[in-house]
Amino acid sequence: MDFHPYGDSAVLVNFEQKIDPQINSKVVALSKALVTSEIKGLINSIPAYCSITVTYNPLEISYSKLCEEIEKLSATSLGDQNAALRVLSIPVCYEDGYSLDWEDVEKQTGLVSTEIIEIHTKTIFQVYMLGFLPGFVYMGSLPQSIAVARKTKPRLKVPSRSVGLAGLQTGIYPSEAPGGWQIIGRTPLDIFDGHKAEPFLFQAGDSVRFKSISPESYMGIEQEIKSSNFNFDEIYG
Repeated sequence: MDFHPYGDSAVLVNFEQKIDPQINSKVVALSKALVTSEIKGLINSIPAYCSITVTYNPLEISYSKLCEEIEKLSATSLGDQNAALRVLSIPVCYEDGYSLDWEDVEKQTGLVSTEIIEIHTKTIFQVYMLGFLPGFVYMGSLPQSIAVARKTKPRLKVPSRSVGLAGLQTGIYPSEAPGGWQIIGRTPLDIFDGHKAEPFLFQAGDSVRFKSISPESYMGIEQEIKSSNFNFDEIYG
């Protein structure tokens, strides 16, 4: 773990620079510890794949002192990296109209859509980070058998709540946006809601499993959410 200035009011804390679930677990554990710590002047902790951006008030704490405090905290927090985290079961409709790129994904993988769906829904993914858009969730790792390249020409508009593949990652678009991920389905769940006290459905460190649903179930869940009748406790394992 090493430290680098990130402007005049942030520290970039780097772990080993590779995408790895064990490294990311250390990132998440330290980030959670920082958020709940009482380090004077610390403003926020933003975890990524293998780093943390820590923002602070330089009028309350110096860069060197903050690095010292983070180093102390890491000695205890990294021992808690295997603590129980949330497990989410996310419904996804993979049918035509909800998926956009089956032809390309099937061509790249050499598998048919039913085989890809089976692999995607049987894999337990780890949430590595949120970014790109508010609430966009990066999860990994995809089995190599369904790894695909991003689109050579990104779409100008990817529908909100679309589930996509890119490299060894799977992710969900929280809102309509440009993007180049290969879209294989869509979830009826809101990934980001700025009106809620906790606007993000996911947190870094969550475990996620996808559940295949029919278009009828998709529309039913969507309607329950709109009428505030959906029981979100159902998605937590």
